[in-house]
Amino acid sequence: FLVGMMGAGKSTVGVRLARRLERDFVDVDRELEARLGVDIPTVFDLEGEAGFRRREAQLVAELSMQPGLVIATGGGVVLLPENRAALASRGLVVYLRADPADLWQRLRRDRHRPLLRTEDPRRRVRELVEQRDPLYMEVADHI
Repeated sequence: FLVGMMGAGKSTVGVRLARRLERDFVDVDRELEARLGVDIPTVFDLEGEAGFRRREAQLVAELSMQPGLVIATGGGVVLLPENRAALASRGLVVYLRADPADLWQRLRRDRHRPLLRTEDPRRRVRELVEQRDPLYMEVADHI
C-alpha cells in the first residue's frame, strides 16, 4: 500500500512498482471514480467529504483483502481508524513523504482537488501535512 499526501507520487510510483513486481496496480481514487461513474470532486459536491470517506473506506476494505496488488491510496485514507487498521494489518505500507513546499510546486496548477478549493491553498497543503503526517507514520512500514 502506498500512502502519502496528494502530489506525493503514489500513482506514479505505484504503476512502476507494480510493473517491477509483476502485480496488478489499483489507484483507489481512479477505481472509485470508475465504479461511481463520476469524478472525485463531484462526489465531494454531492456527498461532502464524509460521504467520500465512507465510500473510500468501503473500497479500501475490499481491495486490501485481495492478494497480489499494489495499491495507491487517496491522500486522506489515513483519517479513518478502520482504514489505518486495514492497511497496517493486511500488507506492507510505504509512506511517500514529501515536503509541503515540494507538494505545493506539484499541485499549484491542479484545479481538480476539492480540498485545495480554498482562499489559501498553499497554507492548506501545509495544514494537511501537519494533520496527516503522524497518521502516515503510524501505519508506515517504510518511509
